Amino acid sequence: MTHSGIPSAPPARRFFSRRIVISVAALALLALAVSSLFADGGAHTLDRQIMLALRDPQALNDPLGPAWFEDVMRDTTALGGIGVVAGAGLLFAGYLWLRRRRGDIVVLAASLIGAELVSAAVKAVVSRPRPDLVSHEAAIYSASFPSGHTLMATVAWVTFAMLLAADFDDRRLRDYLLFVAWIVAAAVGCSRIYLGVHWPSDVLAGWAVGALWMLLLLRLIPRLRGR
Repeated sequence: MTHSGIPSAPPARRFFSRRIVISVAALALLALAVSSLFADGGAHTLDRQIMLALRDPQALNDPLGPAWFEDVMRDTTALGGIGVVAGAGLLFAGYLWLRRRRGDIVVLAASLIGAELVSAAVKAVVSRPRPDLVSHEAAIYSASFPSGHTLMATVAWVTFAMLLAADFDDRRLRDYLLFVAWIVAAAVGCSRIYLGVHWPSDVLAGWAVGALWMLLLLRLIPRLRGR
């Protein structure tokens, strides 16, 4: 019951509705991303248009913006790299250990390792070549679909935010942590397109698969915690 006398929705119902919205949005993004794999036009044409819009028409090897902005994009993209994610994960695991939250260390490990395995498996099955439309402004080591940096940034930083939020009672702080995590995931995805190492549809797939993985993890958390 609210102060105005109007009953509020139970927390579980509000959360369930939020999960449905995220699921539908993620599946829609994934469907759009997958459609680009099977057509020369449509979504793939949009892929090409977006990538070209971020380059100087007279010099496709030159991303728009000053040189310092390219460095910012390279720094941003590192937030989804395996080195940064693994290092941040170990540091956060130490925090959870000191807080005597042993079960959440299992949750953290399952989230990060599972997401990396999912990314590698999908890349191996799809085997989409990297974009050859523009030059690559960052090193590449694997197939293009989905964007592994985007997927890992989505899973890692949202996992960090969810587990850290458990230490705060203030709803605004918890929401702020999740908001920052999603901003990081969005920034990493955009940086991959800007640097020319992924098609936009690869990034859409990374966001979608990352979000769906997090929803699955939420269902498994009680088991992973052992209660």
